[in-house]
Amino acid sequence: MSSIFTSSVGKKLMMSLAGLFLIVFLLVHLGINLLLILYNSPETYNRAAHFMQTNILIKIIEIVLFGGFFLHMIYGVIVQIENWLSRPKGYRVANYSQTSFFSRFMIHTAAIIFVFLVIHLLDFYFKAKFGEPKLVTYSDGKEMVDFGSMIIAKFHLPGFVIGYILAILFLGFHLLHGFQSAFQTLGLNHKTYTPVVKALGIIYTLVVVSGFTAIPLVIYFD
Repeated sequence: MSSIFTSSVGKKLMMSLAGLFLIVFLLVHLGINLLLILYNSPETYNRAAHFMQTNILIKIIEIVLFGGFFLHMIYGVIVQIENWLSRPKGYRVANYSQTSFFSRFMIHTAAIIFVFLVIHLLDFYFKAKFGEPKLVTYSDGKEMVDFGSMIIAKFHLPGFVIGYILAILFLGFHLLHGFQSAFQTLGLNHKTYTPVVKALGIIYTLVVVSGFTAIPLVIYFD
């Protein structure tokens, strides 16, 4: 059983499972964020965010989410270091014929995404948990954090919008290889299935990148 966490195949398997969990989370996160531009008021978004904050099941999933993120990150770094160490020292010219453009820069895009996530969490998640965020009370008497107004205010800052979109583009580069690689690690590496998984990965990436980039652009130019 311990080989799952220590063997090369086991590490890639754990990283892939954690990655697939994060892939599902991105769709949920996108669906909630789209509420900001689908409604004229941030109220619907705030109510959805409040539900996510207070529902016990969601709070458990939140813990799993953070665990999945750290597993994916830690195993990704370990696998990358092992790949570097396994290369002969004198091997100067890399053989890229068997690797895609995106796969060669997974660790680099991952590092950029990590920095973005830290900033993102400091801006919203930790400010709501440990700071003094702006609160709002609606007609039913419920008081909640006004996340919607906080995000809308951020998306009226051109520098923040540009940085956010660049981070999402790097996320897209990461997903283009990561989606297919995760399924390949799980055994779906076949002449029949691989093209389907690759196509689904492209569609998924386009949906995620288009959705997340549309939100700040619509808010900024509204």
